[in-house]
Amino acid sequence: MDSDEIKQKLIEQISLTEKSIEEYRELTKPIAPDCAIGRVSRMDAINNKSVSEASLRQAESKLRNLQRVFSQIGSNEFGICLKCKQPIPLGRILIRPESLFCVNCAQ
Repeated sequence: MDSDEIKQKLIEQISLTEKSIEEYRELTKPIAPDCAIGRVSRMDAINNKSVSEASLRQAESKLRNLQRVFSQIGSNEFGICLKCKQPIPLGRILIRPESLFCVNCAQ
């Protein structure tokens, strides 16, 4: 697999992650107190909102990592683990393109 294919995969992942972030932002909007839902439903909505906020934070972190990896394409830093400075296996890059660490260092 060449760098153009990896670049295309990263662009696709960035696009999908940006869409997810938009959806999570919509789900994390404040719950209006004048909503005509019962007490239990309101508690459920608040719980769902906190789960969506956690997903939003994860998606934003993934997007930052994807953009960082994308900016490294073509440089000597691309595909190199930040911790041990060894090459990250191509399979890991294809499965988790936002990976900044090899499997051993990520644990």
